[in-house]
Amino acid sequence: MADREGPSVDLGWTNVGLAFSFIVFDVLVSAAFGLEIERSLFTAAVRCVGQLSVVGLVLQEVFLTKNPWTVAAIALLLNFLGTVEIVANKSPRRYHGMFPAVLTAMLGSIIPISIIGTRFAMSVQPFWDPVQYIPIVGMLGGSTISGIVVCVSYILKELSENRDKVETYLAFGASRMEACKPIAREALRLALTPVINQMSVLGIIAIPGMMTGAILGGASVQQAARLQMIIMFMISSATALASIYTIFAVISVTVDSEHRVRSDRIDERKFGLWRAKEWLREKVVTTYRKTTRRLKKEKSDAEDERTPLLFGD
Repeated sequence: MADREGPSVDLGWTNVGLAFSFIVFDVLVSAAFGLEIERSLFTAAVRCVGQLSVVGLVLQEVFLTKNPWTVAAIALLLNFLGTVEIVANKSPRRYHGMFPAVLTAMLGSIIPISIIGTRFAMSVQPFWDPVQYIPIVGMLGGSTISGIVVCVSYILKELSENRDKVETYLAFGASRMEACKPIAREALRLALTPVINQMSVLGIIAIPGMMTGAILGGASVQQAARLQMIIMFMISSATALASIYTIFAVISVTVDSEHRVRSDRIDERKFGLWRAKEWLREKVVTTYRKTTRRLKKEKSDAEDERTPLLFGD
């Protein structure tokens, strides 16, 4: 059988522009139903175009150089940016020391799982081969981010809105881990549910992007299917590991060693950078309005002073 040829279509910005019409459709749907997410949709789409364009340029050079230190730097950068996304944008509530804790959870789950899976399950030598390793880290990061956000959001929500249940357990002598065990169990279940649902529909109902990309790239369907199996199993493990660490980190901070629920360590405000942005915007608007009013007053006073000269005797 002749080898399959790769995709013959050379996609350009015209194709991307045509596909952008789907985003326009989403914006129209949001406007029609009053969802008020038009701005978010447009912003996310623009970010998607910009980020993927930059990634395409950077990874092209990384793939050509095949430097292990460059690959390590890219992997660390992806984890760092994922942590920023979780803390700054995804989590409606935050806790003290969240950034280093989330970064540790990301690195402690994605890096070892990606190394073991790439080296042994995928039989890639060297395991850091950028063409294989960097996409794996990216896929693990996407699922891990979702799991961490679910865990943090659920636990902080329960400790903020239903803290009396935890305090009741604590009052009867339970440790903080014992008191928070039902919350932790439910948080972990919620974090793993999307991965379970995704695995259960693969192949029969949905063909995942990694498998589709491998097929379009010229790989055999059987090889692409096995590769997708390995990826999904790695994703499930990385999500579970990151979620477990996150659960322990959240509980350790929000319920102290004296077995007290520390609501003062839970921050429900927007991320500090966004608060600073809003403060700066308000300052600029206020200064602009004051300057406009002052200029109008000075202009009005000047006209009043000229009036007697024009209409005087």
